[in-house]
Amino acid sequence: MTLRRLFPFLLLVLLAALFLSVPSASADSSHARIIRLSVVTGDVRFAAKTQGDPLTDSRAGWDAAQMNLPIRQGYVLATDNGRTEVEFENGTLAFLKENTVLEFYDLSLKDGALITRLVLRQGSASFHVNPLEGDYFSVTGGDFTVEVGSRATFRLDNFDDGSTVEAISGHVNVLHRDETTRLEKGQSLSMKAGGEVSVNIGRVPEPDEFDHWVSGRIDTVSTATSAAMQYTSSPYYAPGFGSLYSYGSWFNCGAYGYGWRPFGVGASWSPFTDGQWIWDPALGWTWNSFQPWGWAPYHYGGWLFDSGCGGWYYSPPLLYGGYYPAPGVPIRRFPPRVHAPRPVYRPVTAVFVRNNKTLGIVPMHPLDGKGKTPLNLDHGIVSPRGASDLAGRRVIASEPGEKWQTLKSPPKDAFSNGLVASAAPERVSRTVLERASGTRIVSTMKDSSIVYDPKEHRYVNSSNVPSSASRESLAAREKVPSPARDGRNNVDVPRTSARTAVAPPRNSVPPPVPYYSGGGERSSVGGSHGSWGGGGSSGSRSSGGSSMGGGSGHSAPAPSAPSASHGSSGGGGGSHGRP
Repeated sequence: MTLRRLFPFLLLVLLAALFLSVPSASADSSHARIIRLSVVTGDVRFAAKTQGDPLTDSRAGWDAAQMNLPIRQGYVLATDNGRTEVEFENGTLAFLKENTVLEFYDLSLKDGALITRLVLRQGSASFHVNPLEGDYFSVTGGDFTVEVGSRATFRLDNFDDGSTVEAISGHVNVLHRDETTRLEKGQSLSMKAGGEVSVNIGRVPEPDEFDHWVSGRIDTVSTATSAAMQYTSSPYYAPGFGSLYSYGSWFNCGAYGYGWRPFGVGASWSPFTDGQWIWDPALGWTWNSFQPWGWAPYHYGGWLFDSGCGGWYYSPPLLYGGYYPAPGVPIRRFPPRVHAPRPVYRPVTAVFVRNNKTLGIVPMHPLDGKGKTPLNLDHGIVSPRGASDLAGRRVIASEPGEKWQTLKSPPKDAFSNGLVASAAPERVSRTVLERASGTRIVSTMKDSSIVYDPKEHRYVNSSNVPSSASRESLAAREKVPSPARDGRNNVDVPRTSARTAVAPPRNSVPPPVPYYSGGGERSSVGGSHGSWGGGGSSGSRSSGGSSMGGGSGHSAPAPSAPSASHGSSGGGGGSHGRP
């Protein structure tokens, strides 16, 4: 081969090697998603990493969960006598009832789309799904997985002997092995665990107190977010902005544009004065605000100071560019700093500075350059030592021109971790029986006639169980500790140790994420689960994209939906600030 012919060949090989050596953007950002623990009432705990079933993992470390906790892939949330709400980047909301364990199995990105796969290990949870085009959302509970491709609200209950799903608004698809069943609004599906599959499709039962709480929260977040979005330059959902509308006020500060400040603060107020520092191995030191509004201001956008406008105020991220006045120069326009529709998450919207041994933070200006002197330095430096030292204390430069060194990140030993260790959650045994009007939760307490038959792998009435199995079940139930209380049907529910409780075998692995082609047919690597059957998406991530809809595939026919509504959350649950 001549040199003239060899050169193009070598060039092609070199380019191919260079291409293969560059990691894809999706791989770099596949674990970059951070979501918000937006409401915490009562006893709620979390584990950042577990192996297998979190209820039986003796090596898992559990901590008390505080509001505004950043949640990443692999986290597990557990409630005891508490409830919690989780807010996702696109406006999707998850609600956990008492004695519930939810695993965030997969929080990733694929070509800008949000991939969410959750596992309900125990208990009851409701989900208000608000996807953009291309987003994927599923929850696996027991022996099936619920997939949602358009705006919908559903409830999932996972019991020892089976699971139920209720389509409250919109429609959902229930996947079991190679079968897909579509549920319309007002329909429910229950399936027994293990062995032979027993599926019952019926009506959604009357809403209980938990359902009413969920419905009220969906309406509150939807209304508040829609009201707050008018002050931003983006038509897309912004996490935490509903809380800004509920706990503070927006105002126009002339050339600075719209800003936000919490209710009840004066001119001497400074951000970063009510919260704690928590250490995350992936994120480093992260600011965890104690305030219900403390998500967006401390993780997105920046801070501005103007004495004529009352001092410090929050400036939201400008997704499409905007105007900011740089100190000492005329007002200028700057290009977009984030890629719509997802603003860039930061562990803290502040710059760390040091003067000798004194460590401080400066609220981040929207025009701050990485590694550069913070533009807000002259407006004061906040002491970051801890919640007890943050009540308005500010470290002021003792002399004009005093040098403060800008740090890329604080030292690992700069703070004390604010997380408080908690006990592991306990398994709560519950069973479900079908009836014509819906689903009923039945306890397995000491005096209950419902027992688990290990030979049949299901719960049965003890009066029909052979004496040997009955004696085994009764002996096991005698060891159950004092019962807890289940609010849906006001029955006693025994609580058993997570270390010793043995539940029927269940499939808790979510199906693979599908890829879409043609008219929206659902297919996946390793086997098809029937059609997506999803209808249109509630929003658009990019122009020219195809919607996820069409196709019947293996969808099982379902009875017509009843006319009765389920609470006040039907019909889509608000606009969430969508155009």
